Amino acid sequence: MPPIGANPEERTMPIDPDLTAEVHQLMPYAALIGLEVERFDAAEVRCRVAWAPERCTSGGILHGGLLMGIADSVGAMVAVRNLPADATGTTTVGSSTSFLRGVPSGAVHAVSRPVHAGRTTIVAETELRDDAGRLVAKVTQTQLVLR
Repeated sequence: MPPIGANPEERTMPIDPDLTAEVHQLMPYAALIGLEVERFDAAEVRCRVAWAPERCTSGGILHGGLLMGIADSVGAMVAVRNLPADATGTTTVGSSTSFLRGVPSGAVHAVSRPVHAGRTTIVAETELRDDAGRLVAKVTQTQLVLR
């Protein structure tokens, strides 16, 4: 299987305005950071955030906290789609981020997939890529299932 989001066609999926509005209503932080939703289901969540100067650190590079926020958001979204029937939600209890390059322009494309969907925890793996498909960051997070 190719790396998540490595195929250029995968990074050009259309934004789904209805899903984006739904996510923004459920997770106001997603609206704050400019998260746009392409796909939102149990197998995979795909989102992107466009470069903007107010999202940058020095030198015009997207801030690492923004990248972590994107990954946490899409990881939570994939966890929600994999909740057991008796669950009410999730909360992040662990997250590991490896940054590999900066993003000075364009957009960040996030793809999250479940690694484990259990009764008490859900583990998601998220890759962030730039417009050229280069890996920007890789994040593994654990979500606690709430009841």
